[in-house]
Amino acid sequence: MASTDSKTKTGPTVPAVRAQGSFFDRTVVRIVNLWRDLSDTVTGTVDASLSADGDIRRLRDQMRACLDGRGGEVSARGRAAALGQTYLGLDALGRERFLRLLAGAFDADRKQVDGAVKALLESAPEQRPQAEAMLRVALEPPRNRLLMQFNALPQGVKFLVDLRAELMKHARKDGTLAALDDDLRRLLSTWFDVGFLELRRITWGAPAALLEKLINYEAVHEIRSWEDLKNRLDSDRRCFAFFHPRMPDEPLIFVEVALVDGMADNVAVLLDEAAPLVDPAHNADTAIFYSISNAQRGLAGISFGGFLIKRVGDLLAGELPGLRTFATLSPIPGFRRWLDSRLDAGEALLLPAEARKLAEATKIGNDIESLRLALGNPDWRSEPALADALQPPLVRLCARYLVNEKGRGDRALDPVAHFHLTNGARVERINWLGDTSQRGMQASAGLMVNYLYELGRIEENHERYTGEGGVTASSAVTRLLKS
Repeated sequence: MASTDSKTKTGPTVPAVRAQGSFFDRTVVRIVNLWRDLSDTVTGTVDASLSADGDIRRLRDQMRACLDGRGGEVSARGRAAALGQTYLGLDALGRERFLRLLAGAFDADRKQVDGAVKALLESAPEQRPQAEAMLRVALEPPRNRLLMQFNALPQGVKFLVDLRAELMKHARKDGTLAALDDDLRRLLSTWFDVGFLELRRITWGAPAALLEKLINYEAVHEIRSWEDLKNRLDSDRRCFAFFHPRMPDEPLIFVEVALVDGMADNVAVLLDEAAPLVDPAHNADTAIFYSISNAQRGLAGISFGGFLIKRVGDLLAGELPGLRTFATLSPIPGFRRWLDSRLDAGEALLLPAEARKLAEATKIGNDIESLRLALGNPDWRSEPALADALQPPLVRLCARYLVNEKGRGDRALDPVAHFHLTNGARVERINWLGDTSQRGMQASAGLMVNYLYELGRIEENHERYTGEGGVTASSAVTRLLKS
């Protein structure tokens, strides 16, 4: 699929600030210089770890000054910029202490909340609206007003997104930090409403800094080189991303699409740089969404993926009227983990004919041990008898896993399945050895799945899944469940 012209680029570079890839690296270079001129406060007056009581006291005073609201808008921006610079100057331990102070010392006042609740319960009917309004005010933590001050600063939204990425590391184990995380997530959900987002196609002609971000943010199929990236952006491929007006150079989420003839069943074929170039206007009837990557960890829990697929599908249908099928070629990241858990529980998973065939290939008569031994062989796919014996049970069990196995709230156990089923897709086809990379073999025994987006049935499928947990599957997949 390589195009005839050749472009060379140097490899990506990362700013040499502390540990590469850290929060500090990605944020401080872009933000500190922008905020230095806004701030009239000298930063760097606290230890990087906030290890002394005096450091915590000075930081608390700095936060209080931001909330006092003295002076005009320029002064407020200066105080917020100074506080942000303080945060960016801290090490990992200092940032955690900063977040704990923000979460604990600037939470809602419990006495005010209790008083507002009492007033509401004792209020006459005609006083109730005012009492409810007072309770809402009491429940709003002061820290939310402080967080919102960063929104007005250059790169302030990106600062908050990255700050939440740092916060999420600690919030799982701490209820106070979890409450702060919930507050920040709700603020970001409002600011990142899908109506505010811009959909852009990313091509090889995009700025090098943006292309470098695609390489770094790709989470499904690693981009191995600039040539690999160029191949993914060629004329028979598409890459689309959502951007926010306040983060115009940062993709929020992006999808990679292959324009092919027929439904793809092997990701290596899609990524083959030596494959011939296809004219999508004349020789493509299918759009395969083969990779969707969230680019901002701090936006976890704020859903864009479903909107992205639908927008891109509509855009491609308008551009290329010959497209008839819109589907994915998706990983099954939880399949082997689920399968191993069933084996550990002693569940007999093989049908009689499958057990006999696998016993012949492994020379072990015990169903559970023969399957465990076969999957434990790292080269099983290279042994024809073993691979032939494994194919029927693995494909059948994968159908069970995708369609019948449920997690909390009656949702599909597999996270990728849950994502596509929520968006109205159906489980179309399970592909044997669709991903033989090390990651693919470890996560799903090399299996991949096509989810089909049938435009006229998306809403119906979505309602069935979200309403009653029903998974829509093709007749081929349904037959596997009955075998």
